[in-house]
Amino acid sequence: MEPEKRDRITAELAELENQLKAEKASVSEVILARVNYFADQELWSDALREVYAREDFLELSEKITTKDFCSGEIGNREQGTGNSTEEVRRDSNLDDAYRSFLYYSSADNSVTGYRQGEASSFSSLGNAYSSLAEYERAIDFHEQSLAIFREIGDIQGEANSLNGLGNVYYSLAEYERAIDFYQQSLAIFRQIGARQGEALSLNGLGNAYSSLTEYKRAVDFYQQSLAIFRAIGARQGEALSLNSLGNAYGSLTEYERAIDFHEQSLAISREIGYRQGEALSHGNLGAALKNSGNFTEAEPYLYNSINIYEEIRTKISLHNDAWKVSIFEKQVSPYIRLQQVLIAQNKPQQALLISERGRAQALVNLLLSKQSVTPQHPNLKEIQKIAQEQNATLVEYSLISNSELYIWVIPPNGEIQFRSVNLPQDISLQQLVKVSRKQIVIRGRGNNNATSQTHDNTNHLQQLHQLLIAPIADLLPENEQERIIFIPHQELFLVPFAALQDKNKAYLIEKHTVLTAPSIQSLRLTRQHRERVKNLPGEALVVGNPIMPPLKNLSPLPGAETEAKQIAQMLDTELLIGAEATETAIVQKMPNAKVIHLATHGLLDDISGVGSPGAIVLAPSAQDDGFLTSSEIMEQYGLPGTTPLRAELVVLSACDTGRGEIKGEGVVGLSRSLIAAGVPSLVVSLWQVPDDATQELMVEFYTNLYERKLDKAQALRQAMLTMINEENLDPIDWAAFTVIGEAE
Repeated sequence: MEPEKRDRITAELAELENQLKAEKASVSEVILARVNYFADQELWSDALREVYAREDFLELSEKITTKDFCSGEIGNREQGTGNSTEEVRRDSNLDDAYRSFLYYSSADNSVTGYRQGEASSFSSLGNAYSSLAEYERAIDFHEQSLAIFREIGDIQGEANSLNGLGNVYYSLAEYERAIDFYQQSLAIFRQIGARQGEALSLNGLGNAYSSLTEYKRAVDFYQQSLAIFRAIGARQGEALSLNSLGNAYGSLTEYERAIDFHEQSLAISREIGYRQGEALSHGNLGAALKNSGNFTEAEPYLYNSINIYEEIRTKISLHNDAWKVSIFEKQVSPYIRLQQVLIAQNKPQQALLISERGRAQALVNLLLSKQSVTPQHPNLKEIQKIAQEQNATLVEYSLISNSELYIWVIPPNGEIQFRSVNLPQDISLQQLVKVSRKQIVIRGRGNNNATSQTHDNTNHLQQLHQLLIAPIADLLPENEQERIIFIPHQELFLVPFAALQDKNKAYLIEKHTVLTAPSIQSLRLTRQHRERVKNLPGEALVVGNPIMPPLKNLSPLPGAETEAKQIAQMLDTELLIGAEATETAIVQKMPNAKVIHLATHGLLDDISGVGSPGAIVLAPSAQDDGFLTSSEIMEQYGLPGTTPLRAELVVLSACDTGRGEIKGEGVVGLSRSLIAAGVPSLVVSLWQVPDDATQELMVEFYTNLYERKLDKAQALRQAMLTMINEENLDPIDWAAFTVIGEAE
């Protein structure tokens, strides 16, 4: 959608909502008004999302009426034009599936044709979500389509749904379940003579058996699939099977045969203009050449794969941020393989650039688009300049495999150092992170009665230190006041770096001042936002212990209320607590707030249902549900055409606010949305924080920040040290919080 149109829609929706609020409209009335507005604009997916994001506030009759309205509008417009609008034709498969679903789901269920259309729409939605790596949703839609197809006796539709479920479970690495679904679909396709479906099921079986390391059995299925695709002239399917055969022979270390099959697949994809297939074949050729030891030859193929994937992603609107993130999830492998190839050729600096290209790109592009700047690939001079500007040592991790970790260290002088770490085989790094967190996280905000059990976790914190810090300890600053900015990767975003212990059981925070960031490039942009907001006027917005929404069983937070009262007094600002701390009131005040402190519950759920997890719990009102979600923050302040926040600091004094869904892009959640919204500095938590200890930590943090005039990273460090030295508290009480972005 063009920026001008999006801006107009945003403004008109805001005006509509303000009018409804003035009329004291109910939440359901606001939702239905938004649905009607989107339908009038022919934005079918937006209309449906409104229904499903807030369906708890709608009566069943309202949901059905809404669907009837939308389908009627679709029918009226299509009758007048003879086809769908140009905008809908340009939209994605997911939009088309939604649009189809809206039509058929509201039709007369006694008519088989409509039930068949509804089931087909569910199946299309399942395939679309599977392609976006949104697997739970994909399963839900495929199961619904399967039930309807079986009910109406459509066995080809049944086979399609079974095959779709096989694809999803294969992507989830549940290979035995995938095989079961593929075998069921294969039997039906053969029974009815559906040759293309038969070939797809055979290819799926080959993929599953290949993943179970039964490569010769996989080859047999791939060859059957290839023969059928060739017989029916399905060129894209032929390219798919050739690629699969290449992968299988590569796993059998028959690299010449693997390369031959991948070259055939690449030729077909080029011939038919199948760019996704080209990217896949380039990547697989690069992998086969890498595995055969031909690193120089592998390099250009992997670059080509990355370039094509990035070209594909540029065609997705920046407004579809969640889709961009999801699509990248299936395009990560060439970035990892290219890093391996470059390191094998002793090119660690070029490998760093690829590591950067493979993280937080959708976020960086969003931030740049709001400055009307065309995204460019990072270069070494920029990275070195960022380290100098931050006056910090940057530490970037790249988790290459279960056996290998890459680490780059860039001090303020710009001298780039590289270290490779061999990981233990008895426990994966991901498992080690999970186990250490499990043993730290015993009690959370609102649950102070549980007891800590850290006698078991010291070992794991030392193990993590041995893997993540010890290999680069000689490269880190000796002065404890000098900053280190960690750029984690994958599960390493969940590591409490401050609590890692060396062999003498000293915590990392006792020796260093630490922060984190989603990528090195993002630091350039958070620095620019700091410059933008530093002279802007604004008050502090402090919220504590709101009345909890009824939809979640959440306990009151008396410690959060005490914390908020103390901080509001320190910042000389009004306090919003209890019933006054509504989502509507907070959202109205956020754009003008200089500092935002929210002491409440944090949720990891994807409450809005749009693939962006995370929510801050506030008091509900007639105008809202009380859940300020990451997607709402993104939509109001982060997307192109919106006005960024002016806050120089946002503190989410709540559980799990630094967490989210870990994807190739990074952590998708509240922290990412706030960075996109223009906030240069965040303080967020990595686990369920205890209410009483958090109150102490936060008061100490603000005292250090405003009375002792320390920067944000040093203020948080000193607060942690106070709790360690004076009260001898466990890491659960002080180590959950981290500063993201700017220290100053």
